[in-house]
Amino acid sequence: MLLENAPIDLTGKLYPAIATVWSRGTAVRQVYWLWQILQLWTPLQEMGVAASLLTPDNLRIEGWRVRLRELYSDEPEIDQLDTTEPEVGESNTSELETAEPNEGRLESTTEETTSPRSLKELADVWLTWIDGSQEALIQPLRKICQQMQSATSKEAEGAMQSSSPFGAIATQLNQLLLEQAAQQPLQLSIAGATSTGPKRTHNEDACYPITLNAAEPPQFSELLPHLAIVCDGIGGHAGGEVASQLALRSLQLQFRALLAEIAEQPELMTPEVVTQQIEAIIRVVNNLIAAQNDTQGRELRQRMGTTLVMALQLPQRIETPTGTSNTHELYLAHLGDSRAYWLTPRYCHTLTVDDDVATREVRMGRSLYRDALKRPDAGALTQALGTRDGEFLHPVVQRFVLEEDGVLLLCSDGLSDHNRVEQSWEPLTRQLFKGELTLDEAVQAWIDVASEKNGHDNISVVLLQCQVSPQYPQPLEPKLPPAPLVSQSELSESSRALLYGDEEEFESETTDFATRSRQKASPLAIAFGLAVLMFLLGVVGVAAWRQINPESFNRTWERLLQPSSQSSP
Repeated sequence: MLLENAPIDLTGKLYPAIATVWSRGTAVRQVYWLWQILQLWTPLQEMGVAASLLTPDNLRIEGWRVRLRELYSDEPEIDQLDTTEPEVGESNTSELETAEPNEGRLESTTEETTSPRSLKELADVWLTWIDGSQEALIQPLRKICQQMQSATSKEAEGAMQSSSPFGAIATQLNQLLLEQAAQQPLQLSIAGATSTGPKRTHNEDACYPITLNAAEPPQFSELLPHLAIVCDGIGGHAGGEVASQLALRSLQLQFRALLAEIAEQPELMTPEVVTQQIEAIIRVVNNLIAAQNDTQGRELRQRMGTTLVMALQLPQRIETPTGTSNTHELYLAHLGDSRAYWLTPRYCHTLTVDDDVATREVRMGRSLYRDALKRPDAGALTQALGTRDGEFLHPVVQRFVLEEDGVLLLCSDGLSDHNRVEQSWEPLTRQLFKGELTLDEAVQAWIDVASEKNGHDNISVVLLQCQVSPQYPQPLEPKLPPAPLVSQSELSESSRALLYGDEEEFESETTDFATRSRQKASPLAIAFGLAVLMFLLGVVGVAAWRQINPESFNRTWERLLQPSSQSSP
């Protein structure tokens, strides 16, 4: 894992350690870093390498992501260096000891320690950063650290169960994270399209939504812009197309019900509960396709199925100082080799790991990834929707918190094969962020990349653009810079003659005539304007008088009319 995904930037340098960037992080990002560390605690503890999280220099930061430089064993290593007396002139310091030290690395010792690393040790590390936290976080984080220090190892074994001390700590940290995230604005835009591709005659892909060149608005509009789905059918035209469409339709119906339930529920659903709900929905969809296979008597390779990658921006709401706001949670689920990427102008993060033979061999500890890729069956899928019963399915569900501007890219392998996203992300993402491409145009651009550089398969792309930074009015900028103004006095007589000809003399005479006309008409125009203004004010005054005091108005009006009535015969 670390060999393939080392925390090294494009220049070959390590990303900064968490302690060096902590004070510069926003409140939501600081809590998000801690949340990621806490999420890693249990799996690393089960593997006996939780000590990797207790060495600040081992925790490297790339934007919102916490990354590990290496893995440290929880059990002290027994010093196996040669203990014989060195010969005269030899140094008694081994090459290992003279190598550049890693701050906080476990020292070799002969003492046996079998007890697992404790939350108290993790809290001790966190407390060294608290004083550099944003002011609103200092007291809540101190309280959480105190609870971690008081939890014993056996109590911490309860993992994420809400009744355990670990679960209670995770719940409090999650609440703090969502409160901070909700104080940022959140604007979502979504676009998607699917293409047969230049070499296929049928499209076995399906995606939601389809906005590019769509004849009518997407169905289930109440799901927009919160739900994005890409399915890549397996089993040929007679099977893969049916499976992907069946999965898409079923997912839409079930997530519509889930969002309706969330809208009526006042309390926040925990990440564990939401994850269980999404897993249950995926298994229901799986069993629908599997039942179709059984009904049609499909066996082994004839069974139809589909990959799945989907994103759900869960519109839960939480109280903030300014009212209730979106919690900024993004849930990602996948099966198979359809992928998800997080794109910003600075980096491209691959958020999913393919469910194929190469990945399985690495996870089982039987091969390095580059060696596993050399297998003839390296790309064969190990799981997909519909190919087996739901109880044997293991969908991967992750939760992210949207705390920076970015674009989520979901795609089938028609685009992701041969690392086309990793090769092409930067120019397309920068154009999108600069406003040079609309979201629909960006979708089309990605499909063009897949068609031109891959072209062997169907292509599906969905983009979910997430903006959390405030929008400020931007002055309109012309496409081309205006030409510098040049006064006529700077032009030679011949240049003026070529440029303007007789027109210059005509314009000069016209300008002089207009100026003289304005000068002569100016006093008359002013007098006329004043007269009109006085007349209008008089009319308004009389009307107001009549409305306010009608009796006085009528008496005065009759008095004014009386002389004329007396003089009449």
